[in-house]
Amino acid sequence: MNSNAIEPNQTTQLGACTYLLHILLKEAERRQSGFVRATIEHVLKDHSGIPDDVPDRRFVDALFSEILDMLRRADPASALPELPPAPRPRATAAAAPELSRDWRQWIAESRLRDCTPESMLETMKAAGLDAAQAEAAIRAMENEPAFLAGRRMQQLQRKLESVAGNLQKLWASAPRYDRVEKRTSPPREEFIERYVRGCHPVVLTDVTRDWPAMKRWSPDDLKRRFGQFDVEIQDGRDADPNYEENKLAHRRVVQLGPFVDRVLAGGPTNDYYLTANNEALRSEAFSPLLADIGSLPPACDRSQLAERSSFWFGPAGTKTPLHHDTIMLFHTQVVGRKRWRLISPLETPKLYNFNNVFSPVDIDDPDLGRYPLFKEATVLDVVVEPGETLFLPLAWWHQVVSLDLCMSLSYSNLDVPNDFSFRNPDIRNW
Repeated sequence: MNSNAIEPNQTTQLGACTYLLHILLKEAERRQSGFVRATIEHVLKDHSGIPDDVPDRRFVDALFSEILDMLRRADPASALPELPPAPRPRATAAAAPELSRDWRQWIAESRLRDCTPESMLETMKAAGLDAAQAEAAIRAMENEPAFLAGRRMQQLQRKLESVAGNLQKLWASAPRYDRVEKRTSPPREEFIERYVRGCHPVVLTDVTRDWPAMKRWSPDDLKRRFGQFDVEIQDGRDADPNYEENKLAHRRVVQLGPFVDRVLAGGPTNDYYLTANNEALRSEAFSPLLADIGSLPPACDRSQLAERSSFWFGPAGTKTPLHHDTIMLFHTQVVGRKRWRLISPLETPKLYNFNNVFSPVDIDDPDLGRYPLFKEATVLDVVVEPGETLFLPLAWWHQVVSLDLCMSLSYSNLDVPNDFSFRNPDIRNW
């Protein structure tokens, strides 16, 4: 008997019937000789009377064939006519393998991101998936309980996005919103109300008027006074498109003197940079740099300067990709110029912030095919000159490029609360 001729559930039924029949035949033949031969005749007669269009004919034929095989084994002298083999099911195409979990998650995420079913189907077909199966999976996702729960959460998220968008619209209605104001330092209370609590960037032009650093700092001075000390730099950045996100992998400890020579000889590059992560100003060896700092901007606590400041040094061409900080800070240019481009935190939904505090958008060369919402964002653009100080408000997005060899100081020692909590995403494969 070929069990491939019938469905799996019917095979189970047949097995049970065969076992019971075998037990009954043994007992019947023991009690009455010739019982098996009489049974054969009844089976043949009954089978011949079955109409061809009986439901489940394949199963019926298979069952009778198995019964007669068993009877033949019970009565070897019997010459039994052969029944035709049970017909096999009609050939069907092999079922496409079930979509992987990753593909099902991709379908859900794509729909939640408002991708059209048509564009999703084309992507899945291009990846070699069966078109009918892909279309069915996209359609089925709309009724999945987990996906429907995601749709509810999406409504809450979009409410928050609409609130942020409307507040941004109100902010942007202010005269000259799209420009970063340059001005002398205002009184402390005005500074706090307009720029700290008002959350708007400003460039202060007079902070460094009494800074010895403005006359003293230079690459040669840096090498002469501190060249023998070690510093931590970022190196090998050009080979990694995500160098800022992977900054821990680019840490190198080098002697400052040879690094100064490297910067002077290398010309414009983004490959190496002494950034805020170097912690040099926490070292006693570099404390003379802080002695070169004079008056501070409004709302600063001088006693916290050493603990909350960072020294920057690098060639023209260094680039800090688009991101936001989690505190407020000042950034003073001592040597060289930097171009800052800034975007309001209320426009975060347009910046595809999937990973921590980073955006994949490059303001220099935005991929609007992949990040179309970015074209709706307003970018503020300002060049900070030597002696000028930028105030970076809380959570403002910024991308920074050094236009010249630069030496800078950043500091976050505000005397107002400057400790905040963000729930950052951690999605690395979008």
